[in-house]
Amino acid sequence: MPVRTLSDLRRGDEGILDRLEIADEVAQRLMELGFLPGVRVSAGRPAPGGDPMIFRVDGSEVALRRATARRLVLRDSAPAGEAGDNA
Repeated sequence: MPVRTLSDLRRGDEGILDRLEIADEVAQRLMELGFLPGVRVSAGRPAPGGDPMIFRVDGSEVALRRATARRLVLRDSAPAGEAGDNA
């Protein structure tokens, strides 16, 4: 299954952040803004031209360039054994 990132989200879509695959100093700043593993992130409106993209995280709206959003990896939708597995 291909890796999903924040840049794959469309307006109104949500995802759970899994990890930040970006330089430490940039990751630190993003974490200060609320982009922490395990946090739900939703896609808002794109800026004119589509870049940057607006994301809602921890009650705030934050604009990220698509290149940055591609480095923030989302969790798989349903980990193995959890999707409708009532055994």
